Amino acid sequence: MSQLILASASPRRRELLQQIGVKFRVDVADIDETPLLAEPPAAYVARLALDKARKVAAENPGFVVLGSDTTVVLDNGILGKPENDADAVRILTALSGRCHQVMTAVALVNDEQQRVQTVVTNVHFAPLSRAQINAYVATGEPADKAGAYGIQGLGAVLVDAIEGSYSNVVGLPLTETAALLQAFNIPIWDKD
Repeated sequence: MSQLILASASPRRRELLQQIGVKFRVDVADIDETPLLAEPPAAYVARLALDKARKVAAENPGFVVLGSDTTVVLDNGILGKPENDADAVRILTALSGRCHQVMTAVALVNDEQQRVQTVVTNVHFAPLSRAQINAYVATGEPADKAGAYGIQGLGAVLVDAIEGSYSNVVGLPLTETAALLQAFNIPIWDKD
């Protein structure tokens, strides 16, 4: 049995951990994800990642727990998952032709220690027409994605360029996550 628990329901995080050969099981942490009043985006994602990891770690002594949270930031404001199609159109219209940041915090917690690291990637969107935005929203892909797009899916055509970690934009910065896992003696590239 794996010593690592992923405190996330994200299929993208599961796929990314599997991609680098990490063995884990999933135990989803149900926490309040409401931003605090005037909470900066980096503090917000770090708090949520730690809260998720701490909650699952408290219920699973002896395990290492990975919690993570990703948010899209435009003009220092947090853009969460769209509430509906109209909200997705609003978010994508705001991102069109502009640069935004994707922030992901990764927290590892066990009985003895906790560490959290936040990674920021700049994402440049192509200018989008209303017809393009409506067609993309109609695919359904934006519904459960922070910032109303998925760079690893159909939304890849919306992105003109990125500066920084691609896997961060997908939902888990792999280089930084691998270093944290190794600090907690969790192997990557595990063939067993």
